[in-house]
Amino acid sequence: MTVQDIDRVDFVKQWEEWHRAKEEVLAGPHGFLAITGLHWLSPEPARFTDAPGAWSATADGVVVELAEGEELTVDGLVVHGRYAFGVLPERDSRYVGWGDAVLEVARRGGHDILRPRHPGTALRTAFRYTPAYDPDPRWAVTGRFLPFAEPRPVTVGAAVEGLEHVYDSPGQVEFELGGARHRLTAFNGSAPGGLMVLFTDSTSGVTTYAANRSLQIAPPGPDGTVILDFNRAANLPCAYTDLATCPLPPTENRLPVAVEAGERIPLERGGRP
Repeated sequence: MTVQDIDRVDFVKQWEEWHRAKEEVLAGPHGFLAITGLHWLSPEPARFTDAPGAWSATADGVVVELAEGEELTVDGLVVHGRYAFGVLPERDSRYVGWGDAVLEVARRGGHDILRPRHPGTALRTAFRYTPAYDPDPRWAVTGRFLPFAEPRPVTVGAAVEGLEHVYDSPGQVEFELGGARHRLTAFNGSAPGGLMVLFTDSTSGVTTYAANRSLQIAPPGPDGTVILDFNRAANLPCAYTDLATCPLPPTENRLPVAVEAGERIPLERGGRP
């Protein structure tokens, strides 16, 4: 596909719909901007100011002990006293209700965490929008997926110092940009058969968020063809809040070119409108 093949009006409209939908999730009543705490659970029960109960991480998984008068709603049922969530798989989350708040019980980097989400938090209520480059079809780059014979585990850092994530990589994507050929290690994407890449580039820390951006890629064609639409290079939650455990790109995913497309540094981190 070439730039000439693209209906620019429709291209911009689709980008605007994508960006609007992403913003709605981010700033939703219980989106990432509503998080008030990142609590690392230990075997010793602990209470927190933004959640009821005493929480602990045991050999049998996360457990909460609710005092008299405290309750949570789990899967539509009101619970009191002791409740065990069981052992959560890595990168899994469960969400329980508490008044107008939602409590996320999750496992990240081998650790159990509790992240309360309150709609009234200032970060959420003050949110306006995320700055972004104007969408331009020339940043929709055709590339090729190069699968590995077997998925390879790849360890990456995290926004939280000392934390690591391990993802299975099905292969790499190769493409040309800025007069040179590049390869990015890919992970499984949000859509079945799709891919996702984490990357930085020469704009990182200048006009785009320094630590990372992510790009979802539609499933490869029969010949391995993929489209990397850098207009949809997206900020991860850590671009807005320190209460996120986002993964960092693998070392080889640091592009030596300026990708002046996609989302820019959020206003909350000092970005410009």
